[in-house]
Amino acid sequence: MTDTSFAYVRDEMLDEQPAPATSTGVIGWMKANLFSDIPNTIMTIVGVVFLYWFIPPIFNFLVTHAVFPWSVENTIDACRTEEAGACWIYVVDRFNFFIYGFYPAEEYWRVNICFLLGAVTLVPLLWPDLPYKGLSAIGFFVVLPVATFFLLNGGGFTGLAEVPTEKWGGLTITLIIATVGIVASLPIGIVLALGRRSHMPFVKYVCIAFIELWRAVPLITVLFMASIMLPLFLPEGTSIDKLLRALVGVSLFSAAYMAEVVRGGLQALPKGQYEAADALGLNYFKSMYLIILPQALKHSIPGIVNNFISLFKDTSLVSIVGLFDLLNTVQATTAQVEWKSPHQATTGYLFAAAMFWIFCFGMSRYSMYMERRLDTGHKE
Repeated sequence: MTDTSFAYVRDEMLDEQPAPATSTGVIGWMKANLFSDIPNTIMTIVGVVFLYWFIPPIFNFLVTHAVFPWSVENTIDACRTEEAGACWIYVVDRFNFFIYGFYPAEEYWRVNICFLLGAVTLVPLLWPDLPYKGLSAIGFFVVLPVATFFLLNGGGFTGLAEVPTEKWGGLTITLIIATVGIVASLPIGIVLALGRRSHMPFVKYVCIAFIELWRAVPLITVLFMASIMLPLFLPEGTSIDKLLRALVGVSLFSAAYMAEVVRGGLQALPKGQYEAADALGLNYFKSMYLIILPQALKHSIPGIVNNFISLFKDTSLVSIVGLFDLLNTVQATTAQVEWKSPHQATTGYLFAAAMFWIFCFGMSRYSMYMERRLDTGHKE
């Protein structure tokens, strides 16, 4: 006979118990993400060793041994010592040149107003929840370009001193070329992508020829042709502004790549979307505007932003046509004798890289935000 005197059956529920300490908090996150299996553990250890080898000397160069404007009295000589790190006083001293180029110092306020207008008109346009998108679009695409041109160029009825584009430079010229290229390349690229998929042979083959021609040559060749060769085909005495030639070349070059990105989004849509538009009785333009393009552009966001980032970085190539962009201004100051030091050029290039990184990283993060916002699922 079985002895049941020690048998125990719980007749009430236990209170909820906390999760094990090894599965929550920092330890739980590390266990799940860094040490989940043997390959992951090995890669984590290798990464920690690399950071231990890489970070200390970089930190010493940028901070510990760096020469700041407030660190010593004789800052120029301090940059020339062997133990000196980054020469940040050089960046501070030449900061205005990096931002404005050869623009007259007494007219910097005009450039600053353009920067402010750009921020004021762009932020409402990129903020999805803000109303009156139409007014924001008019402000950014119409008011901003006109105001920027008259403010920076001056002359005429404005009463401002005229400043030719040859004196524009630095971050100012980089932002102008990148913004114009981005704004112009997207609509042109969409038109080219739609034209390449057109059933009209003339339109289709003209778009194909345009896309393949511009994609077959490097941007530096396009800029060289726009600056050197184009004037040879114009009537004698005709002059086209150097900056305008660069803007047209960059925009058309980027539009050819943008067309292929958009075409990929169009081809990713199932055939049923086109059939649904036809079933609703929509004509070609309404079906593209209301049904096809919104979905295609949503699928193309990563490629579109990738093209924008590439274009922003490629603005440094305008130096071949004599425009002083951000990188070119840094290169120009590295040869100055009064600032000659072992790490002068390195510090300048680090500053330029940081500026490019800030803008490119911002575009990348905004792209990821819009992808998450527009990710509503896709049912076949």
